[in-house]
Amino acid sequence: MAHQHTFVMVKPDGVRKGLIGEVISRFEAKGLTLEQMRMLTIAEEMANEHYGEHAGRPFFPSLVEFITSGPVVAMEWSGEEAVSVCRTIMGVTNPVEAAPGTIRGDYALEIGENIVHGSDSPESAARELGIFFG
Repeated sequence: MAHQHTFVMVKPDGVRKGLIGEVISRFEAKGLTLEQMRMLTIAEEMANEHYGEHAGRPFFPSLVEFITSGPVVAMEWSGEEAVSVCRTIMGVTNPVEAAPGTIRGDYALEIGENIVHGSDSPESAARELGIFFG
């Protein structure tokens, strides 16, 4: 097992629904450590950098529009296998397919507004942490 750091973000829909505390409590209950956190409204330039791998895809403009539509909570979590542990707690990207008991399975209905984002690898975690926390 590897001690890792990963990036998790409560998206604008999760903030609007008042789920910040719920999201944090699920990661804390699992035994992960919250290293840093900030609330911000993402500027378009930051959104373009964050979702850069999707540039040119048909859904890219709506992705940027959504993520810049309101405040988000950006967090760094650490722990054993933190990347995969966080992704398991969040559930699969499509909330309709997400298992009950996961954040997306319990609180989301559509793929475009699925409450949380989490890094999918240690490499993307390092990149995303750099974007949001310098």
